Amino acid sequence: MQSVEEFLAHAIRLEEEAALRFDELAEACLTNGNAEVAAFFRQMAEFSRLHLADARNRGGFRDLPVLPPSDELWPEGMSPEAAGWEGTDPFLTVSRALEVALESEKQGLAFYADVADATTDAEIRGMAREFAEEESEHVAQLEVWIARHQQNAA
Repeated sequence: MQSVEEFLAHAIRLEEEAALRFDELAEACLTNGNAEVAAFFRQMAEFSRLHLADARNRGGFRDLPVLPPSDELWPEGMSPEAAGWEGTDPFLTVSRALEVALESEKQGLAFYADVADATTDAEIRGMAREFAEEESEHVAQLEVWIARHQQNAA
């Protein structure tokens, strides 16, 4: 990342994608009759929207670039939290939905941690570390839900 503006533009895109995916996972869980896990995914979508609002607020006085796909600096060419197409599959099992969400959050965490490690800009590093910490909290929550789901299934 070359600037705080570029970092915030990526963070905004990442959190938009995360909220969308969690909403899709919630719908898939509702389709499969699991309202409890659907509610959890709705909560995760809300957390992503809070992070999105934080990123937008931090960029409020800055001229943030609109990133065309060709300018996005994503590993593997897509937003780290844009979980696979499975998020929209109406036959997605709750177990797989939780795994997809965990994979997505781990990728978001890795993205922010990598930015923090690679940048020489102290402001970008600080923001990236804060965002990584938030993602690590999501990872921990998902791991608890996965363990709970596995216990209930056993």
